[in-house]
Amino acid sequence: MKPPVPKRGATTRLHHDDVFVDPYEWMRDKSDPEVIAHLEAENAHVETQTADQEPLRQRIFDEIKSRTKETDLSVPMRRGPWWYYGRSFEGQQYGVHCRCPVAGDDDWSPPEFAENTEVPGEQVLLDENIEADGHDFFALGATSVSVDGHMLAYSVDVVGDERYTLKFKDLRTGELLPEQISGVGTGLTWSADGSCVYYTTVDEAWRPDTVWRHRIGSGEPDEKVFHEPDERFWVAVGRTRSNAYIVIVAGSAVTSEVRVADAMDPDADFVTVLPRRDGVEYTVEHAVVDGRDVFLILHNDGAVNFTLVEAPVEDPSAQRTLIPPRDDVRLEGVDAFAHHLVVHSRTEALPRLELWPIDGGYGERTEIGFDSELMACGLAGNPNLDAPRLRIAATSFLTPMRIYDLDLDSGERILLREQPVLGDYRRDEYVERRDWAIADDGTRIPISLIYRDGIEFPAPTTLYGYGAYESSEDPRFSVARLSLLDRGMVFAIAHVRGGGEMGRQWYERGKLLEKKNTFTDFIAVARHLVDTGLTRPGNLVALGGSAGGLLMGAVANMAPDLFAGILAAVPFVDPLTTILDPSLPLTVTEWDEWGNPLEDPDVYFYMKSYSPYENVEAKEYPAILAMTSLNDTRVFYVEPAKWVAALRHIKTDGRPVLLRTQMAAGHGGISGRYERWREAAFQYAWLLATADPQRFGGRVDGD
Repeated sequence: MKPPVPKRGATTRLHHDDVFVDPYEWMRDKSDPEVIAHLEAENAHVETQTADQEPLRQRIFDEIKSRTKETDLSVPMRRGPWWYYGRSFEGQQYGVHCRCPVAGDDDWSPPEFAENTEVPGEQVLLDENIEADGHDFFALGATSVSVDGHMLAYSVDVVGDERYTLKFKDLRTGELLPEQISGVGTGLTWSADGSCVYYTTVDEAWRPDTVWRHRIGSGEPDEKVFHEPDERFWVAVGRTRSNAYIVIVAGSAVTSEVRVADAMDPDADFVTVLPRRDGVEYTVEHAVVDGRDVFLILHNDGAVNFTLVEAPVEDPSAQRTLIPPRDDVRLEGVDAFAHHLVVHSRTEALPRLELWPIDGGYGERTEIGFDSELMACGLAGNPNLDAPRLRIAATSFLTPMRIYDLDLDSGERILLREQPVLGDYRRDEYVERRDWAIADDGTRIPISLIYRDGIEFPAPTTLYGYGAYESSEDPRFSVARLSLLDRGMVFAIAHVRGGGEMGRQWYERGKLLEKKNTFTDFIAVARHLVDTGLTRPGNLVALGGSAGGLLMGAVANMAPDLFAGILAAVPFVDPLTTILDPSLPLTVTEWDEWGNPLEDPDVYFYMKSYSPYENVEAKEYPAILAMTSLNDTRVFYVEPAKWVAALRHIKTDGRPVLLRTQMAAGHGGISGRYERWREAAFQYAWLLATADPQRFGGRVDGD
């Protein structure tokens, strides 16, 4: 079956005396029946071209399902007089949010329930399956219970465009309130007195730009409490753990500004903690240290990797340094509790936690460590200001998620749960290790490697990368990934510049006019894997999504001979067209990440030089699978649709280039856990068939 051949138009783009004729820009209009027909034809083509992989897909899906404890519940988390937890049930796509009463004030040991146990006093707060009923797509935006425990606020999206409907439920009666608010952003928070909810709305470019105050049951119009006119800035709203302040954050990629208001006062005005200064980012945490009300401010003013200071709440400019900046440690955050702080940092491409007592002033910091070389840890739900235990989560690529309680008095670490993996999974049958590649400029690039012990090298390998927004690809366990490892595939992660694994400068060296470092780092890692004998180009496939999809498109143009295949999910492959249009999402707010090609010709021509869509050439390419969603508001479906059409039109080889579009989903893909497992199985089957066609390219799963 031949692939669909879309018509070619001639949309002209003119900037900085550069003329670009775009033959496929007409695909942008999803209200056009011709566009929908083309996407559906592409989907049919994918099904035909990958039909031989169906037995393998089914087997992988069955494996994911068989390894997952479908009827399960999470470790209860105490807040006030309730234990909060989540349930899942076999056969149901979505989770159920529940709570049950604590036994008494001193009850800090979470109850242990068997998955089929009827829990005494259990109250179902929200059943996502009921909310999702009758919809092709469902996503829960946020849930928040009022401080007094009486009311639930939650938001839902049934389209995939990340515009939510905010609903309210009286937990004392179980009744939904008649008031609903449509078109809201993801975040919401309650005032401390429970009388009102703060939420955000978005502008035409999907930028959260306004914070509103809704008074429950009042019938009054919602009040606009803050609006951000600068189109580079997003806004978010929250509440401090102390319940003292409502916090509004306005931030761009390089600048932030924080406002606070009395959380108990439903009429409170917001005041600025520190006025914004271009290039200065900061966060604010409220604490009481030695009887003093202070703000703990983490900022990068003169401190590339950030510094932590304290300041009196009445004068945030009167700062005293608590943790000075270091070149080798990136400070990432601080959480304040009644008797201690938890400091979050990052070094050598891994996150770290430190416990810092504050009774009687600042004591000695102690690292909360783990044995594994590639173990990642973080806090796991600690809503209480004053609790005798600290809840921690830890995981590695091979260690399922573990939930601990750290007894703050004794120092005892209590293992509450390890994510169940059904079947015969044994950690010691697999290997996880760190390796390093050398980039062309001499920079050492960290690589995480995961594979089954005893496999033969060179082996089929998936190389994953992202490299944007200072996002770090930390170790995490994946049940689904076992289906790749058990078939002899290596899973590698390239921690390329543009991410945050190695500190702020790691990010700075992979953005704006140094963005190509992201791509060349990935290529250097791929060559390292080949040169060290771990894999061969004919067995190496690349994987990335969103901004990582841009990475996929760039390396497809720059080093096609290194890869047998490339899977690009919701890929940002037409970045220049997008960033040139201020009316689109991922434009004005993204200029700090990519540069402003409208105003700066250097940025324009630099982006043009790496844009995957605009640099497709008449040469051989690896096999390519592009996956997208029709309702994605972050990376429009049109980008991969145009890219695939351009590749097919000009490339000189016969390898397949496929486009698969979810017709009822957004940026995060399809909803529902079983559907997500099927989507993972589809991707993994394609990766296996492409990297090891002799074993997995036919109709028989040859493992």
